[in-house]
Amino acid sequence: MTDRDNQFEAAAVENAAAGKSGLSQAEIDELVASSDTGGRSPSPAISKLITWTAIVWSLFQLWIASPLPFMLRFGVFNDTEARSFHLAFALFLAFLAYPAARSTVQLILGVGVPAILTFLFMYGAKDDTAIWWIPLVGIGMIAAVLLGSPKDRVPPWEWVLAVLGACSSLYLYFAYDAIAQRVGAPITPDFVVAVIGIMILLEATRRALGPALMIVATVFLVYTFLGPIMPSIIAHKGNNLSEVVNHQWITTEGVFGIALGVSTSFVFLFVLFGSLLDKAGAGNYFIQVAFSLMGHMRGGPAKAAVVSSAMTGLISGSSIANVVTTGTFTIPLMKRVGFSSEKAGAVEVASSVNGQIMPPVMGAAAFLMVEYVGIPYFDVVKHAFVPAVISYIALVYIVHLEAMKANMQGLPRVVEPKPLVAWLMSLAFTIAVICALSFAVYYGMGWIRPAFGAYAGYIVFALLVAVYVGLLRVACRENRLKMEDPNAPVTKLPVPGPTIRAGLHFLLPVVVLVWALMVDRLSPGLSAFWAAAFMVFILVTQRPLEAIFRGEGDLGGAMRNGFRELIEGLEAGARNMIGIGIATATAGIIVGAVSQTGVGSALADVVEVLSGGNILAILFLTAILSLILGMGLPTTANYIVVSALLAPVIVTLGQQNGLIVPLIAVHLFVFYFGIMADVTPPVGLASFAAAAVSGGDPIRTGVVAFFYSLRTAALPFLFIFNTDLLLIDVDWIHGIFVFITATIAMLLFAAATQGWFLARNKIWESVLLLLIAFTFFRPGFWMDMVAPPFAQVEPARFEQALGDAQPGTEIRLTVDGLNAVGDPVTFTAPLTVPEGETGADRLMATGIETIDRDGSVIIDNVAFDSPAQKVGLDWDQEIVEVLAPQAQPSKYLMYLPALLILALVVWLQRRRRPQPQVAHA
Repeated sequence: MTDRDNQFEAAAVENAAAGKSGLSQAEIDELVASSDTGGRSPSPAISKLITWTAIVWSLFQLWIASPLPFMLRFGVFNDTEARSFHLAFALFLAFLAYPAARSTVQLILGVGVPAILTFLFMYGAKDDTAIWWIPLVGIGMIAAVLLGSPKDRVPPWEWVLAVLGACSSLYLYFAYDAIAQRVGAPITPDFVVAVIGIMILLEATRRALGPALMIVATVFLVYTFLGPIMPSIIAHKGNNLSEVVNHQWITTEGVFGIALGVSTSFVFLFVLFGSLLDKAGAGNYFIQVAFSLMGHMRGGPAKAAVVSSAMTGLISGSSIANVVTTGTFTIPLMKRVGFSSEKAGAVEVASSVNGQIMPPVMGAAAFLMVEYVGIPYFDVVKHAFVPAVISYIALVYIVHLEAMKANMQGLPRVVEPKPLVAWLMSLAFTIAVICALSFAVYYGMGWIRPAFGAYAGYIVFALLVAVYVGLLRVACRENRLKMEDPNAPVTKLPVPGPTIRAGLHFLLPVVVLVWALMVDRLSPGLSAFWAAAFMVFILVTQRPLEAIFRGEGDLGGAMRNGFRELIEGLEAGARNMIGIGIATATAGIIVGAVSQTGVGSALADVVEVLSGGNILAILFLTAILSLILGMGLPTTANYIVVSALLAPVIVTLGQQNGLIVPLIAVHLFVFYFGIMADVTPPVGLASFAAAAVSGGDPIRTGVVAFFYSLRTAALPFLFIFNTDLLLIDVDWIHGIFVFITATIAMLLFAAATQGWFLARNKIWESVLLLLIAFTFFRPGFWMDMVAPPFAQVEPARFEQALGDAQPGTEIRLTVDGLNAVGDPVTFTAPLTVPEGETGADRLMATGIETIDRDGSVIIDNVAFDSPAQKVGLDWDQEIVEVLAPQAQPSKYLMYLPALLILALVVWLQRRRRPQPQVAHA
């Protein structure tokens, strides 16, 4: 799987989606190859070079992630050196594997961007006489584009681009020590390498990812150089070529910054892990299990598509790859049970895009959030878990509502289902066994480590191998899972028991990954390394052990098949990483421009002017900007761009207007809307991909998918105002309660937006359901109207208010002051009330000293590293308002009227509920 959510080039996808009969499997395979791994089919010798380069890249990433370099004291790379090799591999493979598209738009961009960059570099170096070589570089890039890019061979000029791109990246490795001695003072070789590198990187971006990210990065470079001539609200002093070269290429502020570092350290290993798991057969296993469990229900294939996409999304970094992987099987079956082409494609799009918000990978954004938000990985997963799960539950419910509207039936089962009591007893027994095993493993691991010390790792590996062999032995008693032809007549569904048992060993590497991340709290990179290493072991041994257990003989052939699948997995993982590596590097240009020019604060000014300071208007404008910026961008680059540009806008303007939100909530807000661009027409490329499979109209598919995804669009607004949804500062009992109530609320929201609950909704019933859902999501909204949580206190009584408040509660100060550039600013600062016997003691504990100046309360001093300093308070600020906490009835009392209204709607709809037809065999 890959992280590039725009991997289908727009023209190719739209043309494919235009066919109303859908694509054949061969055409789909070709479409995936041209997007995920490169569409060039060169000579066998060049193909082998690409293959072995990709394999070497995978082995290099496994090497630097493993403990071996430190144990052997050989091959140790620091972060910058590792990033240099990572991008070098990506650029080299990009020019060998991806031919340049020949559409008119692509040709104009391929020529226009180097011309623009040549002008910018000349303009930025206008005071430097040694710039004669810059036009030569630009002309060379333009010539390479105009000479063409055949699909059946690699022409000489593309070899030159591939080698120059790799060398430009490796320059940081070979000149690392020298660069460290002249930071901020680039020399001529630095200029040459940076100019060539940026031009080649943007051309590689155009080939591998389409035009969107290339255009955005170019716009930010234009803004960097031409700041003085921009509109006054976003103008800045401008930067010369020396500053840009140093910031964007020579240091780790731009291209080689945090984004590329995350791709190098974490993302590659997770993508590789997913590729190895898929080569072992886990992808087919997930789909078959989903169909065996849910295919018999109303609209069963669509529900199975949602569940299989959720399972695939656990290890996938691409909504489009998810669409094509599961959609080739699920979309035809959905159409066969009554879904239209557009609705079948829309269900697959909505469920596949949702995979990007599903922990633990989240389209690789989870690892970036660790760096950008500054919280542990475990906390990122914890905060993202509830919204992702309830969003998937709601999508299953939406599918159920669609099936109810059309009175659809499920697919036939081979065996009759168990009676309800027997099924519940079986479920309870299964849960009990899983819990017992979980406790045994947890406490067993706690005993093994102190008992065996340095040898504990070997003991754990031996136990893992024993469990793996046992599960594989169980799997071999069942028939092999084979992907059925979705266009063939469906006569039966897979039986759940044998289907589940046929691949239980595929869950072990996932367990290893989750255990390492969640229990041992290892770094994401090291966790993914151990999971990938275990997958390598499984791939090498799975086929030989199957041959032994099934008595098939030909052990040598089975071993060769195992090694062949391993090689294919290593190659697929690296080739799927080409676009991600390039995307993170190009997104680094944008991040570098933001930090170099201060455009983030300028964007905040723009949003403030347009919103008039209204909180909801600020959030809506930010959501729309996230959608626009996310159009056509891969998930990883998408998150980097929206978090760098728009997260500070919400934080800054929210604080100025009384909205105090944890940083993780802000980052998840912009991330959710960024990935919604994959759904939303006219650039929703996941919708085009699904239409290519279903044969439906791509725009209509996107519109339907957007309405299915409204629940995902509603969630960010809800958890901004109710951070309980993110499990922030809640205990586990409260967390379970939040999960249950939020799920009920999301199901009611889905029923309201789909116009069907127990029967077709009347308009006023949909309105009531929306109000009930909102009450379940945010009961405090109504309770705050009845009994406000804060009382306004005169600033002169601030000390007294601190003394009266309960320790641990929050008191809010509205202050007037100056920002970093000396402009007047008003903002709200939340202070947690500290322990202390008197108000004076608590005031001192916060780190604040105040004075009275002509009747105004002025902050005279703020202690270094005190709670007050951490919330933005500083000397010479005026406290203009104090909001002290006051007793408030439980907000959950608002559930009572909501439940009464819900009971009324249920009673009314049950009276006119249509009777289901009796299913015929």
